[in-house]
Amino acid sequence: MTRQQLFAFGFLGVLLVLLYQLAEVFSPFLRPLLWAVILAHVAFPLHTRLTGLLRGREVASAALLTVGIVALIVAPVVFFTFLLVQEAGNGYDAVNTWVQSGGVKRVPDELAKLPLLGGSRVQHMLHKLVGSKANVEAFLLQSAKAMSGFIVEQLTGLVKNAFLLAVNSLVIVIALFFFFKDGQRLLQSLYRVIPLDEAHKDRMVSRLDQTITAVVKGIVITAIVQGLLAGLAYAVLDVPFPVFLTALTIVLAPLPFGGTALVWGPVVLYLFWAGPVWKAIVMLAWGVGVVTIVDNVLRPMLIGKGAKLPVLFLFFSILGGLAAYGLIGLFLGPILLAILLTAFQIYHEEYLTESAPPPPMTA
Repeated sequence: MTRQQLFAFGFLGVLLVLLYQLAEVFSPFLRPLLWAVILAHVAFPLHTRLTGLLRGREVASAALLTVGIVALIVAPVVFFTFLLVQEAGNGYDAVNTWVQSGGVKRVPDELAKLPLLGGSRVQHMLHKLVGSKANVEAFLLQSAKAMSGFIVEQLTGLVKNAFLLAVNSLVIVIALFFFFKDGQRLLQSLYRVIPLDEAHKDRMVSRLDQTITAVVKGIVITAIVQGLLAGLAYAVLDVPFPVFLTALTIVLAPLPFGGTALVWGPVVLYLFWAGPVWKAIVMLAWGVGVVTIVDNVLRPMLIGKGAKLPVLFLFFSILGGLAAYGLIGLFLGPILLAILLTAFQIYHEEYLTESAPPPPMTA
């Protein structure tokens, strides 16, 4: 081994150690930085236009756009989260009050009064499953206490994470400003060090851009529209804790299984229980005919052919990304899938495609 090769291996080892240590330093801020990257990517065309209007003053454009995004997105999310904490606490108080006022003991009798659902049959099935009326009351009391405990646990977690939410929001805001200000230069530097041909790098970057834009439009806009439509019904029908339910609807809307029905479905059952019945029918019709249809129509329309991903792989990338990385995984899953498929296409074209046979020799 020559001295130059030895130096190259040593330099590579030092570089890998430094990269690992830097990854450890940045790991607590990885998720907010990823959110900032996605927001900056989506809003960067606005930054370009605003810079032109401000005659090339990038710093002023970055500052104005960051303030605008904070006003339109970050601040409402933080405010919405604190409202969520407040309504979750109110929900716990309501469950506690209901249990202490003897609500559990009234459940078997109320089951028999359920309209359109065969309340007497429900009551009979519950007695058959659990046993005597005393056992039914004990079962329902344990369920109510378990629900109260779950609410307390989630509420405690939300309160404990309030400081973390504030820190992450600050990281997003600071990162947004510098991504707007220096993002183009950072991207060009990263582009230069990627060890691929120019044509291949162009394809990777272009595919990445298409996928991020398509996924953001398809997931975020659809979830917000579905949540607001469902929240409108919660408010009009006077459902308790509409802000909490609207937030939960938006969060669960992107899920491949259930989605918004995991929220408005129990609301329908509650309205059947509490009455009047027409409210439950309206909520059911609105959930099936409007909220769910929006997901089936708006999301494919927004994504369209932008992502260019197989439906089955896209489904599992969203589900797996959610399981692996949390909410940010809804975006990371399809993005990683798109990069991988593009790499496979490049590999297939460069190394697996057989070269054309030479033309026949003529006499």
